Amino acid sequence: MKSDRHVHTSFCPHGSTDTFDDYIKRGIELGLKEITFTEHAPLPPGFQDPTPEKDSGMDPTLLLDYFQELHVLKEHYKDKILIKRGLEVDFIEGFEKETKEFLNEVGEFLDDSILSVHFIKQEQNWHCIDFSDATFRSIATELGSIDAVYAKYYDTLEKSIRADLGIYKPKRIGHITLVHKFQHRYPPENNFDDRVYRVLGLIKEQGYSLDYNGAGFVKPLCGEPYPPERFARRAMDLGIPLVYGSDAHQAKDLGQGFESLIPEFKGSFK
Repeated sequence: MKSDRHVHTSFCPHGSTDTFDDYIKRGIELGLKEITFTEHAPLPPGFQDPTPEKDSGMDPTLLLDYFQELHVLKEHYKDKILIKRGLEVDFIEGFEKETKEFLNEVGEFLDDSILSVHFIKQEQNWHCIDFSDATFRSIATELGSIDAVYAKYYDTLEKSIRADLGIYKPKRIGHITLVHKFQHRYPPENNFDDRVYRVLGLIKEQGYSLDYNGAGFVKPLCGEPYPPERFARRAMDLGIPLVYGSDAHQAKDLGQGFESLIPEFKGSFK
């Protein structure tokens, strides 16, 4: 591999205690030339995190420390590896204005970023679709079916791609098949391939790139990258840039799932 551009850190409240140096040294061991730290951005003011520990986003009081530490490390390791400062920004329906304002504040400090959907809205409630299989089941019960969760996820994903989040809106769309995380336990009744192909069409139309995420491959109830082969091939056919990310939350997980990616991509990536 030459780069891993979706990496989390100890600034993630649901992550590990591994230090930046742990990640960087592991990346150098793997032969990486580039690494992007894309910590979960602070959630918008007024949004109530639906997860039990309320730990889906970074503590906003630590954001400056995060940027400053990476600034120092970029210089320290500049002769060994290219380090980029980034964020994984949540698209949360109904909080577009707050998200745009946040990006306008921090955008100049970002070298790279990802826009992802983890939360879906049902009436006045939000749900985190990837927290656990038990939570996924309860969401499906509230929405009426597993298919309803899939449909709501893809509706929200399309809204994220179309949303006006200002000039600093991330240009890479994160793990577009995250809703498949528990598919081996809770498969949908209907096929949602057409929805994914429509999402890819929107990504192409907007000129965005695609997070090619290895984390799903190592999740036992998923067993495939985000997105899986058929969608990755369609993206390549459309000319959408694929950007590998391990979505690592521990240093040892850098590079995870890379072996599961399609050969054409890996061949061009080395």
